[in-house]
Formats: sequence, C-alpha cells, structure tokens
Amino acid sequence: MASHPLDNPAYDSLAHRHRALARSAGEVLRYPSDIAPFLGVPRDGLDDPGALAALVPEGDTALVIGPHPVVPTGFVLEPQFTLVQMVCPAPLAETPGPEIVELGPERHEQLLELVALVYPHYFRPRAMAMGRYFGMFHGDQLVAIAGERMGPPGHREVSAICTHPEHLGRGHARRLTAYLCNRLLDEGLAPFLHVSPSNTRALGLYEAMGFQHRAGLRFSALRRA
Repeated sequence: MASHPLDNPAYDSLAHRHRALARSAGEVLRYPSDIAPFLGVPRDGLDDPGALAALVPEGDTALVIGPHPVVPTGFVLEPQFTLVQMVCPAPLAETPGPEIVELGPERHEQLLELVALVYPHYFRPRAMAMGRYFGMFHGDQLVAIAGERMGPPGHREVSAICTHPEHLGRGHARRLTAYLCNRLLDEGLAPFLHVSPSNTRALGLYEAMGFQHRAGLRFSALRRA
C-alpha cells in the first residue's frame, strides 16, 4: 500500500471522499468517465485483468497516477511524464481583485465553455460533482476559475486553475488559488495540486506563492485497444 495518501491520490480519493462516485471491480476503482478520467489501484503491480476489462471498455482510456497495475493483454500503457505534486503548507498571500463567487449549477455551461477554451485535456462534463468551483467575472463573462478535484483523507486537490486568454496577466489565477487554498486550510484540509513538468510558468507561479514540491508521481494513460 502507498505510505502516504498523496502517493496514490486517485485511489485514496475514490476509496474515501468520492466513494459514492466510484465505479469498482475487484480492488480497482475508477471515476465515471463523464466526471474524471482517473483510475486507481491500491498497490503497484496489482494483477487483475478482469477488473480492468470491466472498468475500461474497448476503445476507452483511463489515466493512472502513482501505483500502476500489471498491463493485461488487450491494453496499452502509454507513459506520459512524471507528474509534479506540490503542497501548500501555510496560508498564501491574497491579492485584491474582482469578487470571487462560488459557481452553482446555473453557471455550469459557462464553466464548460471556459475550460473547453483553455483547459480541455482532463476536464469532463460532470467534474463539478467532485467538489466546489469558484470563479471571477468581467461583467457577465466568466473569466477565471479554480476548483476542487481529488480528496484523499485530510487533503484536497486544487485543480482546473485557468484564465480566459483575454484576461491573462491580471493576477486572477494567483488570487483564486490563494483564496481556495486558504479556505481549505481554514477547514482543516491540506491543499495540493499537480503540474506538468513542462508547464514552467505554472511551476514558477506556485513556487513563488509558497507551494512546495512534495513528490514526482508516475503518470500514464491506460488504453484498451
């Protein structure tokens, strides 16, 4: 078993906070594909081809973070990169700016439009089922968001931090990230996030804000042929 909940964030989130959302087969857990693309196993080297076949239909792809299963016949494992995991150990400095509002169901279509423009890869139509989302507006236009995703015990992932291209450079991402992280800390939860190592701009921003590198996690796409 992973020694720390953040070593296996998808599985530990599915096994606890998001248990009601989880699809399961054997010891394998997966988010419904319209909520998130992640699949989790309790330990590295789990060998259960039947469970994987039950949760990953033909032509589908699931993303695996941390511990990986044995890849059965009929599946292809496509390594992506070593995912950078960062933690927020202390409150972050908050900056002035537009009002931050929690996004309810009435804002769902606006949220989907924004992420389709700037954050399309891992966001799914029912992602808001995983947690709260917050945003900032310019008039009636949603211009920046940040939300909650995975939730291993005692922790909460900050995700989908993005800004409309016409509103970059105004500190919106920094403001939303600090707001959400400080709120989580006040609630007794430890914020964390994941960043691609190639996203040097985001890595620099989070480091400057006070995030610390915790680990590099194996990150792969498991595709059923």
